[in-house]
Amino acid sequence: MDKDKNTGTGNCVFDGRGCRNIMDESNDISSCEYYGCNKLDAFNYLESIPEEFQDCEIIEVRFKNTRKGFFKSSNNLKIKVGDIVAVESSPGHDIGVVSLTGHLVMRQILRQNLKISENDMKKVYRRAKAADIEKWKNAIAAEHSTMIESRRIAAGLKLEMKIGDVEYQGDGTKAIFYYIADDRVDFRELIKILAERFRVRIEMKQIGARQEAGRIGGIGSCGRELCCSTYISNFVSVTTNSARYQGVSLNPQKLAGQCGKLKCCLNYELDSYFDAQADFPDTAIPLQTEAGPAYHQKTDVFRRLMWYSYDEKIPVNIACLAVEKVKEIIELNKRGEKVKKLESIENSDVKSMLEYVNVGAEESLTRFEDKTNEKPKKKHKHKHRKK
Repeated sequence: MDKDKNTGTGNCVFDGRGCRNIMDESNDISSCEYYGCNKLDAFNYLESIPEEFQDCEIIEVRFKNTRKGFFKSSNNLKIKVGDIVAVESSPGHDIGVVSLTGHLVMRQILRQNLKISENDMKKVYRRAKAADIEKWKNAIAAEHSTMIESRRIAAGLKLEMKIGDVEYQGDGTKAIFYYIADDRVDFRELIKILAERFRVRIEMKQIGARQEAGRIGGIGSCGRELCCSTYISNFVSVTTNSARYQGVSLNPQKLAGQCGKLKCCLNYELDSYFDAQADFPDTAIPLQTEAGPAYHQKTDVFRRLMWYSYDEKIPVNIACLAVEKVKEIIELNKRGEKVKKLESIENSDVKSMLEYVNVGAEESLTRFEDKTNEKPKKKHKHKHRKK
């Protein structure tokens, strides 16, 4: 592995293959600190329990990025997490890194709703030999150039598709091309050209924008690695209603992730907001007062505060009320009674509610420029020459 010891950056030989506990040239177990090497990593909380008490012959093997598979370990192989193994494939064999062993493998299969029979499950052949690892490294080294060349070929054929990643099989006999396309693509001619150009068996797999972000990886707006590349395996639909329930500003530039879709983290706290708003009154019901009807403007869910204004569209004479007070006024209105006026309980919050925030200016390209030190432009006087 080539690595800058000072910065901790560099190009990992096993890039995206889960080399947290992978063998180096000295055949010792080492720790890899490269970004993106532990995608969809799972914590084995049963690691301290001896394997003889975990009766499970199935192991989980990680391949490139987020691709994983379950294989049956036979021949009484003593396999542990981090071992490089040769597993059955079609055709030939593939090379991967063991990512999980023991009883938790069955829990992973149940969590992913996979129906796998041990009789039909592919087998683990052996621990990878030095020749297997050398051939594996050569195949990995050719992946980037293959992806660039395949993109050029697809563009020459004028295919409406984007090839986002290429993964070679461990023995170098097959290559998987991951692509994104909005519509159906006829890539039969592309497969013929790729097979002739690279002399391998070609397999095309269509993925979505979220799957592409998980495979490529990146840093989110929170400063951490993308959730889709670290632990999310099943994507749940995310809608703008999730942002509305949480009172988040519907700004597409802030709600969209690196995949261009709505951020998956919008669903993280949604259940908490549902539970907190279970006893909240309906915001569509105006409060009847002697000064006129008051309409809902804003809600602070966890502080249990609601803001009302006498104008439905413009926050004028806005008042901050507790949820219990709003429910009390609605009950009085149902009996035909009106309150004299709305008495606000927090004047400071009312002031902040009325403040105007220019969201467009936040995304301005010149917002980081220091305009205080700008020198005024000098006016040049034009001198008239005498003839």
